[in-house]
Amino acid sequence: MVKAELIKRSPLRVFEQSIHGGLGRGNLGVLASPKGVGKTACLVHIAMDKLFQSKPVIHVSYSSRVDYIITWYEDIFKEIAKNRKLRAAVDVHDEIIKNRVIMNFKQEGTRTEQVLKSVEAMITFGKFAADSVIVDGYDFTRGSCGDLIKFKEFAGKLGLEVWFSASLREAEGPLYDAAGVPVVLAPLCEAIDVLITLHAAGGHVELKVVKDHDHPAAGLLPLKLDPKTLLII
Repeated sequence: MVKAELIKRSPLRVFEQSIHGGLGRGNLGVLASPKGVGKTACLVHIAMDKLFQSKPVIHVSYSSRVDYIITWYEDIFKEIAKNRKLRAAVDVHDEIIKNRVIMNFKQEGTRTEQVLKSVEAMITFGKFAADSVIVDGYDFTRGSCGDLIKFKEFAGKLGLEVWFSASLREAEGPLYDAAGVPVVLAPLCEAIDVLITLHAAGGHVELKVVKDHDHPAAGLLPLKLDPKTLLII
């Protein structure tokens, strides 16, 4: 399969349609689930879809290590190339990897303004015309609505899509409120445009739209995450 056909037939097209054309520039989306369900795989698959379209991506990691993030990208690329029988996979890999930058920060002791200033410097002075910013490892229990609004304002200022992952901690009480919104994210919802929760169900992971811009949420999507391939299918 050639790259153009792969992009057209990607399950991410269904994902975009399910949230009225996608996240959109200037907007902020969150994928939420307990640890180990598949948030990072979904985030990286979304990022890989952008990269296949030659849209540069900045991956901001608040985790202590970034080598595992690189491994996620490599593993998911290999699965896409294998499952879709991608032609000239090595050449495509070398082409898209040029459009990805990984930046690492410690949330403790690092203000949101510092992170955004560094990302903006990469875009402007580094001449890296990012389309999207992926944020993983961010602890929402430490953050505030004000911090998230700063990310959203930043997205609007530079015309970016910003996707976060949110880990839900089961030991801290009920995970979701009556509307299905993760309790830890409920006070932050005004800054979130799209909210999707992931739920383990048998041998796969279901994706549920809880918030979809100003539209009624679609609920359970006709998509799932395959834990064997790490791909949305």
